[in-house]
Parts: sequence; C-alpha cells; structure tokens
Amino acid sequence: MTQLILASASPQRRDLIKILGLPFIVSPSQAQEQSTLSRGVVHLVKHNAFIKASDVASRFKSGFVIGCDTVVFSHKKRLILKPRDYKEAKKNLLELMEKPHWVYSGIVVIDAKTKKAVVDYEKTKVFMKPLSSQEIDRYHKKVYPMDKAGGFDIEGKGAMFIYRIEGCYFNVVGLPLAKLSQMLKKFHVEVI
Repeated sequence: MTQLILASASPQRRDLIKILGLPFIVSPSQAQEQSTLSRGVVHLVKHNAFIKASDVASRFKSGFVIGCDTVVFSHKKRLILKPRDYKEAKKNLLELMEKPHWVYSGIVVIDAKTKKAVVDYEKTKVFMKPLSSQEIDRYHKKVYPMDKAGGFDIEGKGAMFIYRIEGCYFNVVGLPLAKLSQMLKKFHVEVI
C-alpha cells in the first residue's frame, strides 16, 4: 500500500492530508528554511518545500514524501512569515487588511525510493475586512498567531474577517490539496 510521509509538524497540514484517505505518517523536517526574497516568492516557497522534503526523504527507503512551505505576500511587496510575537502579529494583520494579499505555497513530492521529485506551487488571493485594534487583540486571545503564516487562520475565527478568496482555499489553510493530488498522479498514486 502507498505510504505518504508528511514532512511537516503543522497540525493544519496533518488534518488536511487526512482528506486524501491514504495512510500517512508525520516526519517533520529539520531543514533550515530561507526567508529572503533573492529570486522571488515562487522560488522561495519551492526551494523551502524542496529542502524540507529532501531532508525527510533521506531518512526513508520507500514512500512518497510531501514537503510544503507557505508564506504570505502583502500588497506592499513584503514577505510576511510566522510572527515572532503578538506585536508583530498585530502589525502584520493590520497591513494585510489594508488591501488584498497573496498566499503562496511551494509543494514537493519525492519518491523516497527513486529520489524522483515533482515541484510546484499554488497562489491564492485573500481579501479581508478591516478589524479595529481591539478586535485584533480579541482575535489573538482566541487564535494563537505564531504558528501561522501571516498570523491568521482561514479555517477558524479568521473566517469572520476573510470575506473572499480567489484560488485554492486549502492553500490558505496550508496544503493545496487539488495541486497535491495532481502531483501524486504523476507517481501513479490515485486519491479518487
């Protein structure tokens, strides 16, 4: 039976991969991600996803390793990663609420046996209604922002202020499932 290996400790990605209905295990990567935009957002997320998946694939003799990296890119052409503290989380959210922004995910599938890799990415445009400073503070009391790119969750309380998206919903959660299923097909792994 096909074994999937998720190269991520993200609880959101773990929950999403269950939707595929295939057996999987979680093996978080120890790779050091890049966080500078030397060659653009797409290159960055594909690179980070690849080094995560490669790190984990080196520990397995078989199975399909899935690596993913998600970042938020603001209308100010600024990369917004996981915030370091509540002050940064609030500042970032205020910026993201000014105008639509993009969520990018790099995604990689590596066959641990052959080391063949498929690399791709997804991007989704996100529109948020503005919240007051007090509303953001209340939101952050209910939703821990430090483990989320951009510091928000679309699948939880963030749904109250994200009024529209253009593109893949699951990409904003953290794992673009339609893209992943297309990539797995290249390895003859069927999810439907």
